[in-house]
Amino acid sequence: MPDAFGPHVLHLADPEAAIEAITDGMRREVRAFRRKGGVLGLSGGIDSTVVAALAARAFGPGNVLGVLMPEADSSEDTLRLSARAAASAGIETVLEEITPILDAVGCYRRRDEAFKRVIPEFGPGWKAKIVLPSVVESDSFRLFSVVALAPDGRTFKERLPLEDYLQVVAATNFKQRTRKMLEYYHADRLNYCVLGTPNRLEYDQGFFVKNGDGAADVKPIAHLYKSQVYQLAEALGVPEEIRSRPPTTDTYSMPQSQEEFYFSLPYDKMDLCLYAVDHGIGAAEVAASLGLTAEQVDRVFKDIAGKRRVSAYLHAAPRLAVEGPAGA
Repeated sequence: MPDAFGPHVLHLADPEAAIEAITDGMRREVRAFRRKGGVLGLSGGIDSTVVAALAARAFGPGNVLGVLMPEADSSEDTLRLSARAAASAGIETVLEEITPILDAVGCYRRRDEAFKRVIPEFGPGWKAKIVLPSVVESDSFRLFSVVALAPDGRTFKERLPLEDYLQVVAATNFKQRTRKMLEYYHADRLNYCVLGTPNRLEYDQGFFVKNGDGAADVKPIAHLYKSQVYQLAEALGVPEEIRSRPPTTDTYSMPQSQEEFYFSLPYDKMDLCLYAVDHGIGAAEVAASLGLTAEQVDRVFKDIAGKRRVSAYLHAAPRLAVEGPAGA
């Protein structure tokens, strides 16, 4: 008999039924927009690969387009795995190299200006990423740091002051917004909808860029915990190489996990903590399942609540300063 709480609570009893419900919903919503198919950006990760497979089932592979959008900081595996994801779903792709666009708007220059203020030696040939300390280890206020790798192999780590952190994030957000601009170009020319790829963990916790990867007409897997996305991936026949790839941000020039950039724990443990918050399960019961202390789980719970407050802005639709027509 299973424990009262544990990974089994996220198990999909019937993945095929879940797939059918999602594809039925995709068809319904796309028809409501009077569109005939879907466009999505492919990253080579599990979420976009699953959405591509779902779209192929919903609309037929001939009515789905995958957009491959690598840039200067993309992983060497990104383009290859994106192409493999498209091939496994049987959909067509178009390649859009976005480095020239990002150069033109100063994405890399603006980001590197902030890095250089923190690490004066920073310059051409250097690689970098930003990281957060683990929330489970301390109650201390968490601050981002930049980790940089010099061409000669030296590694630097310095705390990012708020102004520099904000500039780094604002500059790198050009990447997600540029990709979304191109997705909508192809959706408009084909009379398709743009399909979003966030899972429940990302959608709930604000792990997306407003008007960037947060923008879409239909979000097919935003109700699924990431653990459940992996279950669907197996049922959909997603290549094992993609299913076994650790989740990454693929945003900075140094390899970076989602855990060190944003989430407090690996996705499977974060899923369970989010589930526990949603279902009123106490920290002590969660701790026993995850091998953490109740105090550590309580820190994660507080972090979830804090990210929900921040993500309210990301989810918010535009607001009118004055309701109603002028002169009314």
